Amino acid sequence: MCLFLNRNKTIVGTELLPRYILNHYEVHEWKHACAILKSDFPNEWSDIIALLQNFKLRKSWLTEGGGRKSKVADSIDHFLYNLGWIEKEFATSFKVDNEEIQSPTHKIDCFKNKIALEIEWNNKDPFFDRDLNNFRLLFDLRAISVGVIITRCDNLQDIFDELGRGSSFGSSTTHMSKLLPRIKGGGGAGCPILVFGIKKNLYDENS
Repeated sequence: MCLFLNRNKTIVGTELLPRYILNHYEVHEWKHACAILKSDFPNEWSDIIALLQNFKLRKSWLTEGGGRKSKVADSIDHFLYNLGWIEKEFATSFKVDNEEIQSPTHKIDCFKNKIALEIEWNNKDPFFDRDLNNFRLLFDLRAISVGVIITRCDNLQDIFDELGRGSSFGSSTTHMSKLLPRIKGGGGAGCPILVFGIKKNLYDENS
């Protein structure tokens, strides 16, 4: 693992992230994901930091009905697509004797240079299982090096309730407390994983 020194203090793990991000997001990492991103994928690291520093949770996104994709996810997608990230589906298979068996994976929301990023804003919580299984498989196949998930913190429920939208963001949907036990239980296997939870202080009630 790479170590980054600042005078007499060794900076490792999530401390490698800017203070703004640590203050505005709930951050968790596994298997040295931050160090790998910062040292081996500096461009993708910079893209993710820029995304998080520019993101605001707009009130209008919560009060207006959405379509197939939430406005939160759409905003994140388009920010990264403008930086060269793409939606990516891998064609994967395995071979038994002379028989080749297709083993498709689901599309990754945002992909660039072996970094996979998924946005889980308000899906059913089994989508986390899908994401982690995808990270595990693609990491084992050497198609990705780090998996990143952006989701919401549990305490955003207070804002949803105040807006009369609490029933649309229920306990069975994707939020941080649904994700962490899955990762701690080994859902991502050997894949380095970095997770960001959107906090209340990113909420902009004037937009």
